[in-house]
Amino acid sequence: MDLSFPGFDRDTEVTQLPSDLAVLMVGIAARQVASPTAVTQARFGRIGQPSRLLQPLDGAFNGPTAALLAKWKEP
Repeated sequence: MDLSFPGFDRDTEVTQLPSDLAVLMVGIAARQVASPTAVTQARFGRIGQPSRLLQPLDGAFNGPTAALLAKWKEP
């Protein structure tokens, strides 16, 4: 899970949003940044080593269950 925000792409055309929508999006982004998960991820990133906390080696939070679901088929 990548919690970082993408950089601004200078080749993209900027579109003006309705003010209500812009305010809503800023509020959502602010709450996401202040979430306990984002704060924890940011702390791990400052230690100097990349954090594997939210990046499991098998790509799933529960590898064996993910493998079982991938093999499962409806009867």
